[in-house]
Amino acid sequence: MLPENDVHKVTEWIDGRNGAVPVEIRDKIRYELDIGPHTITVLECRPPWKPEFGPEWTRMMVAQMQFTTITHTWTLYWRDSDEVLHVYDMVQATSDVAELLDEIDRDPTAIFWG
Repeated sequence: MLPENDVHKVTEWIDGRNGAVPVEIRDKIRYELDIGPHTITVLECRPPWKPEFGPEWTRMMVAQMQFTTITHTWTLYWRDSDEVLHVYDMVQATSDVAELLDEIDRDPTAIFWG
């Protein structure tokens, strides 16, 4: 099970990202989280661009943070164009999920936000 305090930090962080989206384009982009038993996945969501695709928004993975219960540490992953996850090796596994959120925000390699 994920640490409640960490889930709360990530939820506040994603709420902040959504709050930073200019009002005039909030119907065009939003950020969501998928929270699993050992992972938190950050998603960028966009509305359908063709009516024939239906009303569902597309969800593109930005990053995933995986929690290891034995060591109580978080590891950051990035997704390649084939949707394969890779360990992001520019930051070490850490017990402080905020360090990973800071790295996703900084995005020095443009691997998360492009």
